[in-house]
Amino acid sequence: MENKKPLSIIKIGGNIIDNPKELSQFLSDFSKIEGDKILVHGGGKSATKMAQSIGLTPQMIDGRRITDQPMLDVVVMIYAGEINKNIVAQLQANNTNGMGFSGADGNLIQSTKRNHPTIDYGFVGDVQKVNTSLLETLINIGIVPVFCAITHDKKGQLLNTNADTIASELAIAASEVFEVTLNYCFEKAGVLTDIEDENSVIEQINSALYAKLKAEGAIHSGMIPKLDNCFNSLSKGVQKIKIGHHRMLQNKAALHTTITL
Repeated sequence: MENKKPLSIIKIGGNIIDNPKELSQFLSDFSKIEGDKILVHGGGKSATKMAQSIGLTPQMIDGRRITDQPMLDVVVMIYAGEINKNIVAQLQANNTNGMGFSGADGNLIQSTKRNHPTIDYGFVGDVQKVNTSLLETLINIGIVPVFCAITHDKKGQLLNTNADTIASELAIAASEVFEVTLNYCFEKAGVLTDIEDENSVIEQINSALYAKLKAEGAIHSGMIPKLDNCFNSLSKGVQKIKIGHHRMLQNKAALHTTITL
């Protein structure tokens, strides 16, 4: 079998985006990563702030945003507009040839509107298909794709889509042609046993330990969908997944969590 080229996919969470100094440091670290790479960003807090400033009341169920039409207008404006373009401009300042994308651009990520038996999530998308050949072409000509958390249904409808899931689906699709490492970067040092103690990082989690930690209630709320995404990705060809503070990108010795099957 031919050797696949390495590809790093890095997803950054809202807490880094909300802090200009932290974001600037992260983008500097990201720019120094050698080889092919993709950046995926969320941006929840900025969208919530903007929504509240125009009189909308954001609604969340189990950490997922309910997206009616007015809220969709806000998230498209903030995620695909303000945040995405600011990140791309800063990457260019770091001599990294970033180009911003939603799933609709080049039909890169196609979704279907979520159909839930009891909850109407509104315009929320579940990823169906990634345009791997276009993604590969962009990477091979030296573009660093920067994805926001917006996809489309190929019938003209934009959809708000979980950024962790987008990172995971891009990683699964890209693993057909690349050797993919997926990194989830956020404000903590990794998956913690004690949310107040930065040193309580669980350095390795496999599926058996994950089941045990869930049963004991040591891992809960927002971390569960993140880890579910991780194990799904690993079972479908992604080589390696790390969760932690973005300092792990440049400092190999920094504490972080590695997820393995």
